Amino acid sequence: MDEIETPPFFLCPISFQIMKEPVTTVTGITYDRESIEKWLLKAKICVCPVTNQSLPRAREYLTPNHTLQRLIKAWISSNEAKGVGDDQISSPKSPINRIHLQKLVKNLEVPHSYQASMEKIHDLAKQGERNRTCMVEVGVTKAMVMVIKKNFKEGNTNGLEEALKIIRLLWHEAMIKNKIKHLIRENMDFINSLTWILKIHVDNKNINMVNEVMPLLKLTIDVVDSTLLGNLNIEFFREIVRVIRKRGLISKQAIKSALHVLLDACPLGINRTKIVEAGGVTELVELELEKPEKNITELVFNLLAHLCSCAEGREQFLRHAAGLAMISKRILRVSATTDDLAIQVISVIAKYSTSKEIVLEMLRVGTVSKLCMVMQADCASYLKVKARDILRLHSTSWNNSPCIQVYLLTRHQR
Repeated sequence: MDEIETPPFFLCPISFQIMKEPVTTVTGITYDRESIEKWLLKAKICVCPVTNQSLPRAREYLTPNHTLQRLIKAWISSNEAKGVGDDQISSPKSPINRIHLQKLVKNLEVPHSYQASMEKIHDLAKQGERNRTCMVEVGVTKAMVMVIKKNFKEGNTNGLEEALKIIRLLWHEAMIKNKIKHLIRENMDFINSLTWILKIHVDNKNINMVNEVMPLLKLTIDVVDSTLLGNLNIEFFREIVRVIRKRGLISKQAIKSALHVLLDACPLGINRTKIVEAGGVTELVELELEKPEKNITELVFNLLAHLCSCAEGREQFLRHAAGLAMISKRILRVSATTDDLAIQVISVIAKYSTSKEIVLEMLRVGTVSKLCMVMQADCASYLKVKARDILRLHSTSWNNSPCIQVYLLTRHQR
């Protein structure tokens, strides 16, 4: 098939793709609407990419180029047999009507029109970045946050799924315009609302809702300050741990979100204690025994390194019959990050959990032999130093074992 040469004036100067919805700026240059709107939204200095002349940011100054739209459509039709398809062009969309949108938000307060308004807002949010930006500007994000808080206080689940989906769709634009942080940082109401939604839907085995709320909870925890993180209660952590426990039913995205939430909370010692009390260490070991993908393993080991820094975490880790064996087996098998974190865990256990039973278990399940392998492996020198230091801690107990040689305790001097 001969290569089809696209007329250059059909191509957007930003994306270099055939324009789906050509619009002309006040400088006289035509762009694809999606490309120029992204440019105007994100550019620090608002200028025309071609002429470098100043441009107004408002979308109202973009004029649809209907003549060029017809020419592109005709060209695509004439070249259909050569593999050019209608999917490369779309009909011009009218800008979202702000007054209509404000009316939909207002109708959320009217019981008989609440559900229909929620569904319509959700449909509009799915239709593109232009709609979502406008929705953020007229206060839809705030309205959805208020809906979720109100439903929590009233114990009402009506419309919650749509509200969660709308906030997730609007999140990026709301963060750019700084229209959401203040709504969720005021107090614990929004986090408590999401925790409540999580609890009732885990109880009811409504997995779709769990998959919806968990990523939103991650986004929320990402932006709250340390004061709110310090106010997270034990029930919050129990629900997050329950999500991990139900991993066979729940999406990978939701599981990763749960792990990220725990990791964001971990820097505060009080939260580490609560995660352990909620059974977090046990569930992390169980999750890792299923040999998940690499990025999940790294999250699990990161959490274990944090949680084993406290006595309660080490105790729960060692109570699990497979804990030491699992973490030892993963060394030199997953990634350099995992090696580092695993050796951190082994180091604190070797230093602080020094009962004879634990020291002998480290020998029995292969921890000692794996540390010897690290000493000889092609890995970072600081890991070799850490491994050597651990071996030296209990050299008297381990020295007679066939899997450890005295020379390993004296090589790699500082």
